Amino acid sequence: MSAALRTVLLALLSCGLVAGCAKQQRELAGGAAAPAAPSGQGNLLAYEHEVRIELAADQIGPRITAVRTACQSAQYGDCALLAVSQEGGRAPSGSIRVRVAPDGVDPLVQLAGQQGDVAARTTHAEDLAQQIADTGLAQARLQNEHARLLQLQQRHDLAVTDLLALSKRLAEIEAEAQQTQQQAAQQQRRVRTQLLTIEFRGTSGEKGRGEIAEAAAEFGQVFASSVAFVIRAVAALVPVVVVLAIVGWLLRLAWRWRARRRRVV
Repeated sequence: MSAALRTVLLALLSCGLVAGCAKQQRELAGGAAAPAAPSGQGNLLAYEHEVRIELAADQIGPRITAVRTACQSAQYGDCALLAVSQEGGRAPSGSIRVRVAPDGVDPLVQLAGQQGDVAARTTHAEDLAQQIADTGLAQARLQNEHARLLQLQQRHDLAVTDLLALSKRLAEIEAEAQQTQQQAAQQQRRVRTQLLTIEFRGTSGEKGRGEIAEAAAEFGQVFASSVAFVIRAVAALVPVVVVLAIVGWLLRLAWRWRARRRRVV
């Protein structure tokens, strides 16, 4: 690296250190109290809702379809469909997960709860104020460094190796800037929209009737399996019984023969 490039980089580093020291002095001047958060950060919350609805088993599919259609058509505002699942059998169930505008949460829950009851609902939030502030600071730092390196790249007294080093660093900064931009967009998306997960479950009465119907349907199979087990058990025991009978008969003959010899003697 040439002396000119080293001089400029040292100057930039010194400016950064001086700015950092000045910032630290301003923060310490306020005493031991933590610096106040920027205005507007108190509402940077990412909400997540989880709802469980109990309804008739034959209504699970139509309710999922209704919520999915309302989301995809933006009936209650911006909405993104994230996941859909449905299961049948003894305990039919289903679920749908969407990311929707805040004003669309309650209408979607009401739409999903038609023909059923909301059995449980929970809501929790994550404060993203600090994460958003850190991302903003990272973006500003990368922008400043990018601008300084572009100015440095315009110098005519730089060697080829210095230009290559600058180009490499500029590429790294642009990649980092793109990553932080994606993080910022995701954070803003979590603040502007809310995550809603709706789970559908069949009612307890239907679950019991379903178990009875399933048991009745399995009666023939269970009966056939039991008969087959008995036949296999008999087939396995018959040779043993035959062998034991032969052995007993031989022992009885031997005992009679021995008894006759004793009487003769």
